[in-house]
Amino acid sequence: MSDSTSAEAAPTGTASADTTTPSALPPEFHDIAKRVNNWGRWGSDDEIGTLNLITDEVVRAAAADIRTGRRIPLALPLKEDGVQTGLIPGRINPLHTMVQINQELFGPGTVATSDDAVTMGLQTATHWDALTHAAHSGKIYNGRPADTITAHTGARFSGIDKVPHLVSRGVLLDVARAKGVDRLPGDHAVTPEDLAEAEEFAGLTVRVGDIVLVRTGQIQTYLAGDKHAYGYPSPGLSIRTPEWFHARDVAAVANDTLTFEIFPPEIENLWLPVHALDLVEMGMLQGQNWNLEKLSTACAEVSRYSFLLSAMPEPFIGGTGTPVAPVAIL
Repeated sequence: MSDSTSAEAAPTGTASADTTTPSALPPEFHDIAKRVNNWGRWGSDDEIGTLNLITDEVVRAAAADIRTGRRIPLALPLKEDGVQTGLIPGRINPLHTMVQINQELFGPGTVATSDDAVTMGLQTATHWDALTHAAHSGKIYNGRPADTITAHTGARFSGIDKVPHLVSRGVLLDVARAKGVDRLPGDHAVTPEDLAEAEEFAGLTVRVGDIVLVRTGQIQTYLAGDKHAYGYPSPGLSIRTPEWFHARDVAAVANDTLTFEIFPPEIENLWLPVHALDLVEMGMLQGQNWNLEKLSTACAEVSRYSFLLSAMPEPFIGGTGTPVAPVAIL
């Protein structure tokens, strides 16, 4: 480990950000943060957090969940009229441009090629948030200063490029189906009790190193053509859920909503607390805008809610997020 890394990393055993520092975050947030904090758990130089839980043994066991070989894609199409509405500056839907069309580069009659270019926000559609996507109290995961993220280089530590691979057992916690509804109401905060109910409904137990997919059904609103209703109001994860994931040593979590957590927030004026708890305190990747509808149907048909999940990030150097095209293999 280099001197610069050790100087900017939290020492092993460091707790969450100092609560004596003035902060808009309430005591309730800091209490949960202390309970889920993983800073130093895998060493002061760690940059991938709970992905350390995906060991070779975990992946070998996950392969046993392939029964039929059926493959179900979970990504939304990348298109100009995508999920983004302009609410977040700079997070633009993909702008696709042809830069070369049937061009005979090596002279008349030679093989012609076509090339494209795209401009888009990395968190635009189906994506992973890197651990550096959120900060609080001046810190990112493992106690490093938030100002190690710069305009020129992006995330110096814990960028999405630090994730070498992401394949593990996937588990669908179909909260909506477990409750007998197509879609949770917009004001529904998914609680630990909801997750436990969906776990029981699925007839399985979430294991160490699992990637958990939480279905609310909210993405149906976008698929029906109403992107504004998709984003707001939206069901999502409660501030209480990070403790549930921490207790089970989940490797990563994704769901089928724009904001991941309930929006507007369940606690007035406490914006994106689940982001801060998952990414900053726990060091757990989270994903949004995953289309879980076909997967929900397929799992219900065979009464089996676990599978091998491939969800490799694109290795953007210094990226605080990445588009992803996940595939569940049943």
